[in-house]
Amino acid sequence: MPNRYVTSEKRLPDKMQNRPTSLNLDSAAPTAPFYQAMLFWLKLGFISFGGPAGQIAIMHEELVVKRRWISERRFLHALNYCMMLPGPEAQQLATYLGWLLHRTWGGVLAGLLFILPSLFLLIILAWVYVAYGDLPWVAGIFYGIKPAVTVVVFQAAWRIGGRILKNRWLWAIAIAAFLAIFVLQLPFPLIVLGAALLGYLGGRLRPALFQPGGDATVKQVDHPPALIDDTTPTPEHALFRWSSLSRLLAVGVLLWVLPMAVLTVCYGWAGELTQMSWFFTKAALLTFGGAYAVLPYVFQGAVEQHGWVTPTQMIDGLALGESTPGPLIMVVTFVAFVGGYVLQVFGAEQALLAGLVAALLETWFTFLPSFLFILGGGPLVESTHNKLSFTAPLTGITAAVVGVIVNLALFFAWHVLWPQGFAAGLDLGSVLIAGLATLLLFVAKRSVLQTLGCCALLGLLISLW
Repeated sequence: MPNRYVTSEKRLPDKMQNRPTSLNLDSAAPTAPFYQAMLFWLKLGFISFGGPAGQIAIMHEELVVKRRWISERRFLHALNYCMMLPGPEAQQLATYLGWLLHRTWGGVLAGLLFILPSLFLLIILAWVYVAYGDLPWVAGIFYGIKPAVTVVVFQAAWRIGGRILKNRWLWAIAIAAFLAIFVLQLPFPLIVLGAALLGYLGGRLRPALFQPGGDATVKQVDHPPALIDDTTPTPEHALFRWSSLSRLLAVGVLLWVLPMAVLTVCYGWAGELTQMSWFFTKAALLTFGGAYAVLPYVFQGAVEQHGWVTPTQMIDGLALGESTPGPLIMVVTFVAFVGGYVLQVFGAEQALLAGLVAALLETWFTFLPSFLFILGGGPLVESTHNKLSFTAPLTGITAAVVGVIVNLALFFAWHVLWPQGFAAGLDLGSVLIAGLATLLLFVAKRSVLQTLGCCALLGLLISLW
C-alpha cells in the first residue's frame, strides 16, 4: 500500500531537500485496524484511572502522539464538543473517536469497552459492600476512605473553580448556586436552568466576561501527520444526512421506550425500578459540567427524595467510583445495585438478582443518551472545524456547578466528621485522615488513587486499634 503521508526526497524541490525539520516522520504510514482499535479501547477501560482529565490525557498520548490515528486539531475539536454535552466527557470522546475511525459500530464498541471493566468491578464491589460491609477490616477501610473522598470533592470544586471563575460575575453565579441549593434547597435542574439564563444574559451584555477559557487538559504541540489529519476530508460515514439522523433518533427512542414500557407494565410507573430508570435518564440529560456535577443531582434524588441509599452509602459509593477505572458517573451503578439489593424489589430471596438487574438497567439508561449525542451530533461537528466553542450559557452552568459541588462537599464533611451529630463532637480519627488527604492532594500533589490507598490503610489501622 503506498504511503501517502511521507513525502520522498524526489518529490521535494531541490532547495528544500536538505532543510531541517522539527518533525521526525516515521517511514510507515499510521494505520488503525479494527481489532487493534478495539483492543486499545478495552485496555483503556482497565487503565483509565484519574478521572476525566487523566482519561483524556491517556487518549491524547496514545492516539495523537504515539499511534497518530488522529491529529491534534481534530482531537481537540472532538473534545470541545464532548465538553459541551451533559454526561461523561471522556466516555463520549472515546465513542466519538471510535466512530470517526470505524463508523457506527466502532463508536458503539469503543464507548462500551470503555465502561465495561468499571461496570463489572463496581457490581462485584457493591455486592461485597452490602454482603460483607459489617466485617471489621472492610468497615475500617471505608472508615479511612470516607474522609479522603470528602477532601477529593473539595479539590474538584477548587480545580473547576480555578479554571472557570475568572471574574466577579462568574463568582457571583457560583455563590448564588451555592445559596440556592444550601439555603433554599432548590432542585438541581432549576439551578442549571437559572445559571444558563444568567450565562445567556451575561454573554449578551458582557460577552468578554463569558468567553470560555478553553480546555487545559492537553497541550497543542506539533506531531507527524496522522491517519485522520487536519486536512483529511471527512470520511463518508461522518457526513451529515437527515435520513441518517432520523434513523438514529428512531432507534434511540425505541431503545429507551421498550425497556421503560416493560418496567411500567410489570411494576407500574411508581415501581422502584421504573422510577430509577426515569431518574437516571434525567440525570444523563441534565448533568452539564462533568462527573462531579452529576453527584449533587444523584444525591438529591437517590438519597433525599427516593431513599434508595443512605448518605453514608452514597459516600462509600463515591469512594469505590474514585478507586476503580472508568468514568466517575459509574457511581450510579453502585447506587442502583445497593438500592435494588436493599429494597429487595424481587423479594427477600432474590436480593442479589435485584441488585444486578437494577445496576445493569440504570447503567443502560444513564449512558444511552451519550451514545445518541455522539452518533447523532458527530456529523454536524465534523462540518464545523475550528468554529465550535463553549457558549455563554454553558459557561454560566459550569460556574454554578462549582457552588453546587461545594455544597455537596460540606454535606459529606458533616456526615463524616460528625457521624453522630454535632452534639456528639468531632470524630478525631476522621479529622486526622482528612488532614492526611489534604496534605497528599494539595501539598504533595499525589493522585486520587494514591491518596485513597494511604487513607484506607490509616483508617484500617485506626479502626483495629
